[in-house]
Amino acid sequence: MEEVAGAVTATHEGVALFQKGDWKSALQIFLKVKTEDSKEILELAYYTGLCYAKLKLFAEAQPYLEKYVQEAQNKVRVYQCRMTLAYTYIMTKKAKKAQYELTMLVNSGFESTQLYVTLAYAAWSQQSYANAIEWYERALRLDSNNLTALNGLGFILADIGKDTKKGLRFCRRAVDEKPDNPIYLDSLGWAYYKDGKIPEARKYLKRAQEKDPDNVSIQEHLKIVERTT
Repeated sequence: MEEVAGAVTATHEGVALFQKGDWKSALQIFLKVKTEDSKEILELAYYTGLCYAKLKLFAEAQPYLEKYVQEAQNKVRVYQCRMTLAYTYIMTKKAKKAQYELTMLVNSGFESTQLYVTLAYAAWSQQSYANAIEWYERALRLDSNNLTALNGLGFILADIGKDTKKGLRFCRRAVDEKPDNPIYLDSLGWAYYKDGKIPEARKYLKRAQEKDPDNVSIQEHLKIVERTT
């Protein structure tokens, strides 16, 4: 009984640190807690997984988040953990697993812009462009001004040559709202390139590189454009 009480107290201390944004200290506490209480084990899995994810230790987060979504009954938390788990899968290049978790949410009746844009990104990662376009369009039906969806859909439409003019318009809208975002600048520059407008492409890709000089994708796009006469 004392062991359970001690575990609960320690968990509460960790949760307080987690809520303050001190994820490293919270994680250290959660990892030290020893308990055989099934409810407490799930609580620890939930917070431990989220701490690892917050610290960008995505592979380490996965077994804890997997345990929670498989065993927990709290629908709101399961939704949160599936979304987080899908993100960790994407970041560790496990797009199929990400898609599975997100599809489970869709099949459960959940609907959100974030869910759809994450599904779109997972589809794009697998070069499933038609599915990616569909998910981005569904996201925009929920929120026509969602910048992530506008940028993602615009990039794909231009990149695969499906509708470069429309792709340019969507990318332009994202940049108009956030002119210093390197991802949006990169997408707009690439859309201009795909539309045959090299000076504009070079202009925006250079701006993107200035904002994020270590981004490999931006570097590759700029090299291609620079080679174009």
